[in-house]
Amino acid sequence: MSDNHNKSKKMPGILAQLRKVVGLNIGTIMFGILFIYMAFSAILYFTTTHIESYQVTSGPLSRNETYTGLAIREETICQAPSSGYITYYAREGSKINASGAVYGLSSTKTASSTASLTPEELSKVRSDMMSFSKGFNSSKFNSTYSFKYELKGNILQYAESENGSSVPLTSDENEDETDSNDTSDSTSENIYTGNQSICQAQSDGIILYSTDNYEGKTVDTVTAEDFDQNSYHETDLKTSDSVQAGDDVYTIITDERWSLLIPLSEKQAEKLKDRSTIRVKFLKDDMTQTGDFSIITIDGEKYGQIDFNKGLIRYASDRFLDIELVTNTVVGLKVPLTSIVTKDFYVVPSRMATTQNNETGFMLAGKSKSGKTSTTFQAVSIYASIEDTSVSKLAVETSGQETPKIYYIDKSAFKEGDAIINPDTGEKYVIGETDTLEGVYCINKGYAVFRRIEILDHNEEYAIVSKNTSYGLSRYDHIVRNADKVKEEDILY
Repeated sequence: MSDNHNKSKKMPGILAQLRKVVGLNIGTIMFGILFIYMAFSAILYFTTTHIESYQVTSGPLSRNETYTGLAIREETICQAPSSGYITYYAREGSKINASGAVYGLSSTKTASSTASLTPEELSKVRSDMMSFSKGFNSSKFNSTYSFKYELKGNILQYAESENGSSVPLTSDENEDETDSNDTSDSTSENIYTGNQSICQAQSDGIILYSTDNYEGKTVDTVTAEDFDQNSYHETDLKTSDSVQAGDDVYTIITDERWSLLIPLSEKQAEKLKDRSTIRVKFLKDDMTQTGDFSIITIDGEKYGQIDFNKGLIRYASDRFLDIELVTNTVVGLKVPLTSIVTKDFYVVPSRMATTQNNETGFMLAGKSKSGKTSTTFQAVSIYASIEDTSVSKLAVETSGQETPKIYYIDKSAFKEGDAIINPDTGEKYVIGETDTLEGVYCINKGYAVFRRIEILDHNEEYAIVSKNTSYGLSRYDHIVRNADKVKEEDILY
């Protein structure tokens, strides 16, 4: 009895000493459990194959390349025939017919008066400022001065119009057409109205009140230095001061045909060498048009020459234009090449299929216990439905029936040599013929499901696949990026 009593006294003492040594309490126990869990999770993480998903997007294989082009057009600088103060009548960037009033010269300056802008004119000024602000590029700061002069000239013209000009404008602002019956090849004499000498356009054209020393240049006379935008300078010709005889007053573009020159690398030139026409997207307004394309050499370097015969009025005030060559025209669903796998399927004519309880399947032939022939409905998943080319279209049209298809069935649904029966005609078909499909593993539901794809184009990393493939992919589907690490029906999450 005394021995048991002594043992019971010793036990609490041992536990107390153990608590002191180990620090055993509820906090220690919880930390221990957490540590074991984290260690197990870490081991599981480093020993498990990691599957990366990819969200299917829509678009071209790659972005079209962008360029900055130099505009070359037929233009002439016109000078003042005499000294005087100018009143402008033709709008900047507008078309004007031959003999149309461009500006007036008078010996005295029009009395200064306060002219407020109309709401429409003020809205136009604000819109121009907003457009310039959104498209501003600090690397092309020289464009700020061009915009300043353009804005100043526009406000000056609005004020002139507000003061009330008695001479009607004869500009034609139609974008793509001019009236050839109004064209005059001879220089028109000035018309005198009151104390003003009205100066008229010598030919049809687009009016600009600026110069930049590129006037008179042709494709044959352009040099590599002409493409340097940092040294580009535009001079605004609009003024409220007196001009002298022979001073530059305006520039007129006399031909709707124009060219755009773009510098090309050797790789770009090689890629474009077989093109005779090309579609161009102008980044200024996102408009597109097609031009004749050729590759020329300037100072030993390759340049692309794009010739247009319309659309100049939209870009008449721009010497340099940012463009995008629309060369990547194949558009579809974009998937990584590492996602693509191949899979073998049994191929079965669609005429053998039947439907029960809204499920598609086949009547599988077999034998009952008594040895009699029987049929069992076998539901299947169809992975592709492709037109049966073995049946002539003429026979289909003559019969008036639907075009026969070939169904691609998972090989796990049947065994080679199984027989299926058409319940309507009694026709028997033996399973055995196979074919291969390209596809990806879709994981929208957490497990890998094969989806067929039709490749339209590809590069070293991605493929463009059709978005209209039956039993195929859709935009925003999630697929396995590293398909070699996955098997179909693997549960991934």
